[in-house]
Amino acid sequence: MFKHEIPNTPVHTTPPPLIEIAGTHREMGRQIGEAMRPQIANSIANAHVLIDAAYNDLELSWEGAQIQSRKYLPFAEERYPQYVDEMRGIAEGANVAFDDIVVLNVMEAVTTDALHLTRCTSMAVNEQCTADGHILAAHNEDWIPEDENDTFVISATPDKEPPFLAMTYGGLLPNVGFNAYGICQLIDSVYPSDSRVGIPRLVVARAVLSSKRISGAIGRTLVQHRAAGYNHLIIHESGEIYSIEVSARNFEILYGHDGYMVHTNHYIDPKMKNIEKDPEELLSSRVRYFRASRLLRQSQQHTIKSLQAIQKDHVNIPNSICNHNIEGLDPLDREKTINAMVIDLTMREMHIAWGNPCENAYHTYHLNA
Repeated sequence: MFKHEIPNTPVHTTPPPLIEIAGTHREMGRQIGEAMRPQIANSIANAHVLIDAAYNDLELSWEGAQIQSRKYLPFAEERYPQYVDEMRGIAEGANVAFDDIVVLNVMEAVTTDALHLTRCTSMAVNEQCTADGHILAAHNEDWIPEDENDTFVISATPDKEPPFLAMTYGGLLPNVGFNAYGICQLIDSVYPSDSRVGIPRLVVARAVLSSKRISGAIGRTLVQHRAAGYNHLIIHESGEIYSIEVSARNFEILYGHDGYMVHTNHYIDPKMKNIEKDPEELLSSRVRYFRASRLLRQSQQHTIKSLQAIQKDHVNIPNSICNHNIEGLDPLDREKTINAMVIDLTMREMHIAWGNPCENAYHTYHLNA
């Protein structure tokens, strides 16, 4: 039987960098910028290359991207000035232009989602479905391979918000992780047809990490004047699991009635499907969704190891759950799994593989709060 050859992928012999930050949002941003200066500069350079390579499709230069990104700032500053302060701090600490950091955090919007690069897979199980009664969540982060080396983990103690542990890369605001109130967030890009200028998606996602209650977390995903939306997979330490499918003007809330939840990069709710842009381009998302759902529902005794095994799955390679970049693809359609994490919300732990999980070991980080 023919078996697709898995491309060679980088092997990381060290864990992703961990930085501990504290203070005001501006101070935390500066600490990120200072600690991750090379990674932030690299991610800006990679974004330059990506936009330049896609010029024929996007008709967008880097200067044009800066101009377009600035349109989103007033909306973010009005609702969430503290996270704009974080971006300013990142720019100051990394000694880069603030406009460049804004472009990174508004990339999906200014490219009108033409960069269908984020093909992440998220899943969660509650105490009904785990061997030890713990609440587990898992996420494969897919993005351009050039940004893989920019991955790092943040342990944050904000002055006026809950401590949190999160993964991010380059100059992006942290958003995938969990906080001291037992709120976990995983995000997956979706592609609505009603996008507009408003609060950037990453700023909305950053705000969720400040939530103290489930309703607060859900409410933050639905903030008014949002530019578009993600799917926000929200998991609480009590075992409550929600998928909030969001666009600029619409949303639907899915609930994990049976203790399982999977989401990829297409809308599941029928109402949200009606506003999906170019659904025929999202076939691989549906394959990953059904594959992950089947694997997840094969057991009611899940462990960290069993979720890690699902994260390594190669059915439908290269657009599999463990996603592998193939050289030579269109710049608008090339990505790989740059990290994979399993969060034990009960133990306040994050287990993260840097790069493809089939090739790299998982490393454990704790939230000390």
